[in-house]
Amino acid sequence: MPEPPLMTVLRRRARALPPLLVDGALALLIACAQLWPLLATRQEDGLPWHWWGYAVAIGASLPLIWRRRLPLTVLLTSLGVSLLYDLADHVAEQPVWYGTLIAYYTVAELSSRRIRMLLLACTTIGLFFLPGSADTALRSGILLVAAYAMGRAAAGSRAHAAALEERAARLERERELEAERAAERERARIARDMHDILAHAVSLMVVQAEAGPVAVRKDPARAEAAFDAIAGAGRDAMEQIRLMLGILKDREAPRAPQPTLDDLPALAAQVTGTGLEVGFEATGERRPVPAGCAVAAYRIVQEALTNIVKHADATRADIRLTWEEDTLMIDVTDDGRGSGRALPSGGHGLIGIRERAAACGGTATAGPRRDAPGFHVSTRFPLS
Repeated sequence: MPEPPLMTVLRRRARALPPLLVDGALALLIACAQLWPLLATRQEDGLPWHWWGYAVAIGASLPLIWRRRLPLTVLLTSLGVSLLYDLADHVAEQPVWYGTLIAYYTVAELSSRRIRMLLLACTTIGLFFLPGSADTALRSGILLVAAYAMGRAAAGSRAHAAALEERAARLERERELEAERAAERERARIARDMHDILAHAVSLMVVQAEAGPVAVRKDPARAEAAFDAIAGAGRDAMEQIRLMLGILKDREAPRAPQPTLDDLPALAAQVTGTGLEVGFEATGERRPVPAGCAVAAYRIVQEALTNIVKHADATRADIRLTWEEDTLMIDVTDDGRGSGRALPSGGHGLIGIRERAAACGGTATAGPRRDAPGFHVSTRFPLS
């Protein structure tokens, strides 16, 4: 059953009070409890009780003000003063042990294990030599054991609360670190996408722009198509960049649909507009592909085509998707006369292809074709 809100507020406010003020109020309360039998009753002849009883009652309670700072000293002081109560004859019959029990509780709660074990040993020995009846010794022992158990329970509860607070703080730090790492991964992903988009669009625009002057003189219709291709590539790049910048500015901004394998034919048609003939072929039974891997596959093909346009000096490129039982193979080949270098150890193009494939648990290889002139980029994505 949940605590009433009022009790929760009162408990929090009580914990926020200065410890010295709380202990002072506790000492005053214990002193009043010890003084009550002396104030509420009188001797048989009607005279007040001897002043010694008042002094002992106050002296055994007053040290509780410093119980948290000097727990063992306060216990010994309170116990020693309370044992002096019966030195005077004319005092009210009462046990002067309230302050001692509170001090005993405090030692059990705050002191080290060595001090606590010594205290228990001295208590056990002292009960055997306690003046009075066996009932008095038994009653005193039960009260002291109860005070000790309550003190240890309070210490355990405080340690548990501290452990929970430390764990919550650690989890909060871990969440912050994970959020930072996630932000870094997101920035890296956006940087890769920006590179792919800009490299692809700029490559298409440069190729069309270089062919434009020749086409203007020989084939005006082809020149007009080249300019349309430049404008289309620029608009597409600007739109995708605008969406990505919107994501960076506003984390809650809606994300545009990411390209998938279904967009590869359109990508092939777009590159074909540059004068490079691009073929697309898919074989095998299509199977579900995780969304992240589908985007990675599109970007890999886009990067491969961009490299062909920029470096291969090719007339034809082919995109081939091969669906196997638990694998998707993507091959991009061309007939160009490029540099013929294998997959490099650095850079933004082919190394980006390898990183995207590895992020999906796949592999990527690139190098000169063995069966014909040109270059071959092969990517394998596991479907399981």
